[in-house]
This record gives sequence, C-alpha cells and structure tokens, in this order.
Amino acid sequence: LSSPTAVREARTPSLLRAQGPTTPELPLPVHVLERLTPEGVTATRLTGWRFLIRCGDRAVAAAETVLTPDGWAFSRFFEGPYVTSTERALRQAESVPQAYQPRLLSVPGLYMLTLWLHGDTAADAAAGHPAATDLLVPLAPAPPGIAAHLPHRVADLLPVLTHRAAPTRLLRSPV
Repeated sequence: LSSPTAVREARTPSLLRAQGPTTPELPLPVHVLERLTPEGVTATRLTGWRFLIRCGDRAVAAAETVLTPDGWAFSRFFEGPYVTSTERALRQAESVPQAYQPRLLSVPGLYMLTLWLHGDTAADAAAGHPAATDLLVPLAPAPPGIAAHLPHRVADLLPVLTHRAAPTRLLRSPV
C-alpha cells in the first residue's frame, strides 16, 4: 500500500485525496453464505480478507485481497457506506462482554453484509460457519426490515434471513 501506483490505480477518491500515510488495519476474513436452509447455515466460503484503510483517525477506504498462486494479494480498493458501517460495528463490538473473533459474512441473496462475531476465538478464521450463539451485526445499508447495527444471535436472525432469501412461488402458472 505504500506504493503510489497501488493507490493511484485504485481510483478511489478518498485514497487519492488522503493527506498523510495510509495504513491497512483490522484484517477481517470475508465469508460468503452460499446456502441457507430452515435448519441452518449449510455452507460458507472464505472469499478473501478485507482491511480498513486508515488515514489519520478514521477509515477512508477498504481493500480486499484474493488468493492467487503467489499467496494473498490486494485485488481492489473501494469506499462507501460499508467502510464507515464496518468501523462503527467494530467499535460497538468492543463493548460486548464476551470475547469474539470478528469476521464479515456476506449474504448475497439479500445484498447484505454483516459483522460476524464468532464465539470461538481460537478457531481458524478462514474456516467454519456461524454457530447458533454467534452474533451477526447487519451493516448499513441493511435490507428493508432488518435494522443495521443491532446485534442478533444467529439462531434469532437465521429464520428471518431464511424466510427473506426463499424464492417466491407463483400461486398458479401464468397462462
């Protein structure tokens, strides 16, 4: 990230305007929820790592990595509401009395991103799926009817997500 080429090629206005050094912080594994059933989460997959890029006292952008034949490499830089929302959710998580391993969980079927607070702090951050007692904190913007920044136990939010992600069925076939 110290390379001016990397930041210039990012074409992210906040990185181009950054005054002073930028540093990647808070690497969070990004998991995608691939299948969701009424019985629970049946599959998640690690897609990369997301770093908040800090300039001064705030996050101004984020960078994601992907696995390449040579190892993990930065693949894209971006800004927008999920950057500040992630930073806010992480600050909120600091006040939770139990220790958690922070991760991000993407629910593509709902265009939703959550901060996933995994209860097993010794777990491999690249593996696993949400446990019933883990917390999910929807990031803003959240889907309609799901409050952003309100922590939910997986067991409580999962039925809502399952219902929302279920395909709608036609009452009868069109003629």
